[in-house]
Amino acid sequence: MKKIRWGILSTARFGINTSVPAMQQGEYSVVSALASRDLASAQSAAKRLAIPKAYGSYEELLADAEIDAIYNPLPNHLHVPWSIKALEAGKHVLCEKPIAMSAAEAQELLNVSKRYPHLKAMEAFMYRHHPQWQTALQLVRDGQIGDLVNVHSYFSYHNTDPDNIRNRKDIGGGALMDIGCYCVSLSRFIFAAEPKRLAARAESDPTFGTDRLTSAVMEFDRGSATFTCATQLAGYQRATIYGTRGWIEIEIPFNAPNDRPCNILVNRDGKTEQITFNIVNQYTLQGDLFARAVLENQPVFTPLEDAVANMRVIDAVIMSAKRGEWVSL
Repeated sequence: MKKIRWGILSTARFGINTSVPAMQQGEYSVVSALASRDLASAQSAAKRLAIPKAYGSYEELLADAEIDAIYNPLPNHLHVPWSIKALEAGKHVLCEKPIAMSAAEAQELLNVSKRYPHLKAMEAFMYRHHPQWQTALQLVRDGQIGDLVNVHSYFSYHNTDPDNIRNRKDIGGGALMDIGCYCVSLSRFIFAAEPKRLAARAESDPTFGTDRLTSAVMEFDRGSATFTCATQLAGYQRATIYGTRGWIEIEIPFNAPNDRPCNILVNRDGKTEQITFNIVNQYTLQGDLFARAVLENQPVFTPLEDAVANMRVIDAVIMSAKRGEWVSL
């Protein structure tokens, strides 16, 4: 069976510990090379994960003719520059969220991708591939909870490490960019539409300058979505979808565990049932779905146009919080 040969840009902890090992379990994926700006770091990570090739620069990896696709888990400010370099090197690109630092930068990546129509490029919102979200979306589409009215999501963790990239404003840190992007994405995903206007409030860390808590309300044509994200609160996550006849609650909406089943609660006309999903790894699913899109020359699950639209909403949240007023999109 043919597999896509992946190259990994960077030895970022998240990639090495979470997403890359998951991709290695894929039916249509094989991780063939890894690159770091430090060769010793690349060699160490490659040895740990049994990856055949290690490079001391990203450029060397992109020049490897045996690599089909690039996974880009670099810090946010490097997503677009290195994704563009990868496309220009003839590689397909799966880039971590958020796709860019702004909608304008995301549009730049989209424009470049159109020059290479034979190459696939996608933002890595892994949660969308998990069966729990596919089921929730189908239940909404089928009218199982009546008319969709509201989506509410919450995502938080506690991290005050000044050296952590999530606390560096200059490279795209902060609650909204790191985890609020999920809340924006899932709201648009479930409504299958773009918000018309929104209002937001943000609280900044006095030292880091990043937003450590952001809340927003987004108005859609047929309802609203609300969310809160935070980087200095106790860790918690939950998402609930409300309709005129019932609701759906996703217990672990974003960091779905890969070592135990996931559950969602579905309320229909006053009766609540639990739906339990078999153990899966959403990063493995994501890597394989992308690989199949490449192998079968089919559209990717989430086109870059969606990534640009998500960044447009994030830009509006930042603007609204700064101005203290509603912002129309």
